[in-house]
Amino acid sequence: MDDPERIAREQIACDLANNNTVPPTGLYCEGTFDTWLCWPHTPANTTAYAHCPVFVPGFSTELLAYKECTADGTWWRHPDSGKPWSNYTTCVKPEEDVSEVIVLYETGYSISLIALLVSLAILTYFKSLRCARITVHMNLFASFALNNALWLAWYGMVVNNADIPKENPVWCRFLNAILQYALLTNYTWMLCEGLYLHTVLVSAFVSERRLVRVLLAAGWLLPVPSAIIHAARRTASDDPFCWADDGAPRPELAVLVCVTVILNLAFLCNIVRVLCTKLRAGGGAGIARPSATALHALRATCLLAPLLGVQYLLTPFRPERDASWWRAYEYVSAIMTSLQGLCVAVLYCFCNGEVLAQLRRKWRVLTFRPRANSTTNTTVSFVRSAGAGGGEDKV
Repeated sequence: MDDPERIAREQIACDLANNNTVPPTGLYCEGTFDTWLCWPHTPANTTAYAHCPVFVPGFSTELLAYKECTADGTWWRHPDSGKPWSNYTTCVKPEEDVSEVIVLYETGYSISLIALLVSLAILTYFKSLRCARITVHMNLFASFALNNALWLAWYGMVVNNADIPKENPVWCRFLNAILQYALLTNYTWMLCEGLYLHTVLVSAFVSERRLVRVLLAAGWLLPVPSAIIHAARRTASDDPFCWADDGAPRPELAVLVCVTVILNLAFLCNIVRVLCTKLRAGGGAGIARPSATALHALRATCLLAPLLGVQYLLTPFRPERDASWWRAYEYVSAIMTSLQGLCVAVLYCFCNGEVLAQLRRKWRVLTFRPRANSTTNTTVSFVRSAGAGGGEDKV
């Protein structure tokens, strides 16, 4: 870890060791400390090796990192950063390499993002679909799209660039903070879906316009305090590696997630109870039967509510890297987590009867209008031609 006290202590020890070491003859690279390891004076055109640091998560200390001294007596510089570079990619055992898992995450998030953007485009295009319920759906889509886009940025700019976590710049910590906020909005907007259904089906006499305003504020603002506390705590503790870790969820984040999931399940249980009562009554005695659209939204919410909790429910059971089922766990977690946005789009848009009806209507207009015009023109021409011909026969 990039602990300032450790860095200062090991910097002094490294300088002392290199000052007390006789440098090699001829051209050589001067010994240096790269904040992780101390590298000795090294002859030109050779490579220095050192055991991987113990404090970096995922590194195996029995493996070796290396640093190249070029032919002109300078440490090799990375072409992207232009800075002297030490190779720590060899510190991860092949069986512990997570590059395939990262590819799974990137693929899943990309698919989900495309599906969500298409859903938003469809709901924006068809003005006739606009209502309070669709507004809630669109905000849910937007929260997932934001979350997926930020995850793709995180993998592309931080995870796939070994130097960035080590340097721990401000922008990557800010990206992590925004990412945690976006993740929390998924849960608060899923809660808004459940709250909307509960209010509309259980409390019939409610102003939907006022309800939507309340949900808009709750969906986007509820995660703010948790995200701010999380960022403040990590800033105060000076956490390294762009605040990326594989440990248990932070309490300030986990509490909000657990509360939203539990409340949503409570809402859904009460909704099911009320619907069963209405269905048994058969719509008699002035009791309105629930619409097919409401039932579809309820089914979608019932399916998604537990699905969104999987990410946090699986974390306590995460195996150690040396466990036989560690890789299987990572694959399952990557698939289920990254494709949540796709599930949201499918359940609330692509399987929505109203949306499908609008798409079918639009498709018929685009497909059959030219053919109908062509048939009409042909018929008119035929009638005129026949009429003209009949006149000539009478003459």
